[in-house]
Amino acid sequence: MKLSLDWVKQYITLEYSPEEIAEMLTTIGLEVEGWEKKEAVKGGLSGVVVGHILECKKHPDADKLSLTKVDTGLEIPLQIVCGAPNVAAGQKVLVATIGTTLYDKEGNPWKIKKGKIRGEESEGMICAQDELGLGEDHSGIMILKNDAVIGQAAATHLNISEDIIFEIGLTPNRSDATSHLGVVKDLYAYLKVNKNFSGDIKFPESVDYVTEKVKFNIDVEVLNKEACPRYSGVTITGVTIGESPDWIKNALLSIDIKPINNVVDITNYVLFELGQPLHAFDADKIESGKIIVDCLPEGTKFITLEGTERTLKEKDLLICDGNKRPMCLAGVYGGLHSGVSSETVNIFLESAYFDPKYIRATSTSHLLRTDAAKIFEKGADPNITIFALKRAAGMIRKYCGGSISNVTVDLYPTPLQGKDISVRYKKVEDVIGIDISKDKIQQILSCLGMTIKTLDDATIMVNPGTNKHDVTREIDIIEEILRIYGLNNIPVHSNIKSTLTYTQQPDKNTVKESICQFLSSNHFHEMMGLSLIESKHFAGIKEMDPSSFVYINNTSNVHLDILRPDLLISGLQSVAYNANRQQNNVKMYEHGKSYIKKNGGFEEKECITVFISGKNQEDTWYSKDKEDASFYDIKHIGLSVLQKTGLHTWQENYETKHFGLEYGMIFHRGDLELITTGKVSPALLKKAGIKQNVYYAQIDLTNILKAIDGLKFSVKEISRFPSMKRDLAIIADSKTTFKEMVDVARRTDKKILKDIRLFDVFTDKNKVGEGKKSYALSFYFENTEKTLSDKDVDTVMEQIITSLEKQLSVFIRK
Repeated sequence: MKLSLDWVKQYITLEYSPEEIAEMLTTIGLEVEGWEKKEAVKGGLSGVVVGHILECKKHPDADKLSLTKVDTGLEIPLQIVCGAPNVAAGQKVLVATIGTTLYDKEGNPWKIKKGKIRGEESEGMICAQDELGLGEDHSGIMILKNDAVIGQAAATHLNISEDIIFEIGLTPNRSDATSHLGVVKDLYAYLKVNKNFSGDIKFPESVDYVTEKVKFNIDVEVLNKEACPRYSGVTITGVTIGESPDWIKNALLSIDIKPINNVVDITNYVLFELGQPLHAFDADKIESGKIIVDCLPEGTKFITLEGTERTLKEKDLLICDGNKRPMCLAGVYGGLHSGVSSETVNIFLESAYFDPKYIRATSTSHLLRTDAAKIFEKGADPNITIFALKRAAGMIRKYCGGSISNVTVDLYPTPLQGKDISVRYKKVEDVIGIDISKDKIQQILSCLGMTIKTLDDATIMVNPGTNKHDVTREIDIIEEILRIYGLNNIPVHSNIKSTLTYTQQPDKNTVKESICQFLSSNHFHEMMGLSLIESKHFAGIKEMDPSSFVYINNTSNVHLDILRPDLLISGLQSVAYNANRQQNNVKMYEHGKSYIKKNGGFEEKECITVFISGKNQEDTWYSKDKEDASFYDIKHIGLSVLQKTGLHTWQENYETKHFGLEYGMIFHRGDLELITTGKVSPALLKKAGIKQNVYYAQIDLTNILKAIDGLKFSVKEISRFPSMKRDLAIIADSKTTFKEMVDVARRTDKKILKDIRLFDVFTDKNKVGEGKKSYALSFYFENTEKTLSDKDVDTVMEQIITSLEKQLSVFIRK
């Protein structure tokens, strides 16, 4: 939100620097993101002056151009070629002289230069409204009143001054601070309480709101009273559409709102003044002289103001005419054919209160984030609609002419009131940490416009009114007290109190962080996928039952319609995104959850997923032929993670049932599936648009924690004695795994055998036989109490060879 200091000073006297005001705003809970000195018009119209057209004749070589002589206060009049259809001798106009910098609609600068147009010299430009950033009109040049002073700077003539603009970041709960007057009310309370401010707020008046009997009135019927609890409006006849007064245009320009015409500008002015959105309809375009407020059937077509045809949703609230033809998305955006135009004579001015839920849904589903919608969805004040209506109608009568009907529509069947909240003085002290006097508390609440009733010595009843939708509980009232009292006024105690806490072991966060740090240190990049995904990605996957999906009503993006039931698909989207940008060597991991419906409830599964694709390492000048990643790379990650968590025993199952894997294996302990690894199926890769192999691991955090629960970790001294190594070549059945050999060897000796490593695998039916493999293993031996002898090691090796031959039917190559 942009806040104009000049605008604020209309309502309250402030004699503070911008820095001091910014600090006050921050203190009362309005985050000031920055402030700047700003001219109401970009560039401040420097170089633009008032000119008097002395002579105007047709250009000798172009019928649509005029050749003018313009007096700008210099000794010699300027010759200017002008293409405006309304240019004529005797007019007072605004002239951009040579060297002046102007700005186009996108804010890009361009400079006025001396040049020739169709052979005739042109020494400047006679300007239209939009060329100076003063509005949207480009139908012709701006024509000033006859009393305009020739040669006077345009900024002086138009009374354009420098302003201080604060950029305020409003949180969703601050419905009361969406307008200049709303901010002023908070500043007033702060100044009264903390600065002994003796002034008052100068509330805007409606002295020009004078009604009379008119023949033209609009009837209103609200059919959806839930979506529209209050609807107010009035007819104004005989208005003249034109430019707004300079002071209104300057006020709007200061907060980056472009003036359009006097009626629309006034509705915008009141919006940012009071925080009440208004809408002006061309009353002559309201069929049957009646407005109906209701939702239309889903699928109804409606063309909005900018010319886009939109398909309406079931809960889009519409302002319709008497024939139920939609004219406006209520509280969000106007229609193409019902708004105010240059031909408008009679208007119907709307000032309503719409339910925030309806406005939020419509605004987000149609991607129409208008200023009105942002206010309504936070919660406007339902009890200022008539005040805002009178304020705007009076201004329209004053600056646009016309007659205000004495028939004011105000449909408010169930008036909304603020909630009575019981507040305990002791609770205020407990929360804030200091004893604020009862008088001070009541002063703060009174200055905020809240009503107070004393219940007893310890308790008061507070009604915050209807302009603070977020204040519904005792703690909310305490927050309001603290905001105005000032956080800076709360002393910092010299003594610190703390509470000792402990975490039940194994700690999930510690285990998770340990695994993630291990992956990061091994050149994996962490990614973050959305918990939302499109259900269409799971179409055709028979293992994924759509009835188990957790569907959501996502109004901001209807395509993301379910919570992801598995993490593989969303991870593949990240792999594809990288591959499409020539990042083919991918090593990524993600910590996240999957969600399904199960047994009448919901099941959340927390996992760490790992993806490897492309080459193991990037090519370098000294090694360009890096190998592609394989299943054994992802298996190695699984093994390393298990060891990292402190597990040393597990089972392996090479029959994975994961829907997305062509083949793989599961590390498990009994029924606990710890890690699933494998190669992603070609069908799934094709569906994701990935042209290279992807290897996947899914680490089940919940089951890992169950597996390590109760494990005792011990620390041992590193052996001072040397280790010994023996190599062994084994021919075994091709179905025999390295894991089986390791298990047999470790069961044979548990004292000095420390490690077993596989350093070669060889297959050749001519050399090792059909269905056979040759394994080359290294066995490492160590004793922590003495130096091993060859005899010690050879004895154990003989035992291991015997066990391998008997249990796995292997042949030892010698």
